[in-house]
Amino acid sequence: MFGFLKNIFGGSDIIKKGADLLDEAFYTDEEKAKDKEKLIQMKAEQKIKLLEAYHPFKVTQRILAVSFTFTFLFIVINGILGALYGWVDMNRVKEALDFANSVNLGWIVMTIVAFYFGGGFVESIGRVKK
Repeated sequence: MFGFLKNIFGGSDIIKKGADLLDEAFYTDEEKAKDKEKLIQMKAEQKIKLLEAYHPFKVTQRILAVSFTFTFLFIVINGILGALYGWVDMNRVKEALDFANSVNLGWIVMTIVAFYFGGGFVESIGRVKK
């Protein structure tokens, strides 16, 4: 007789599926904590992947910043030393300044410096607002 009832109702499968259905119907604090922990871990993994993706970009950014800034500072320091101490021929400094102005080196350097430091600045403003 029990075999007949088991065939009709499906035995332990129905009970197990019913219990699983009841378990899924309620979202406990423990399940919320586990899901929150998984979400935090996933966000951390995504940030790491994003930083790894930006690595070549950061190297290029540093090369641009250093190369243009070095050239700009070299011209400026030569001009200051030439004007103050007479160590450098002022005609050559004027030629270098004319060259820098003709290629808009000042604007290029300012753009690169803004590009280099701007990301961190914008990020810090975002953190302050939070």
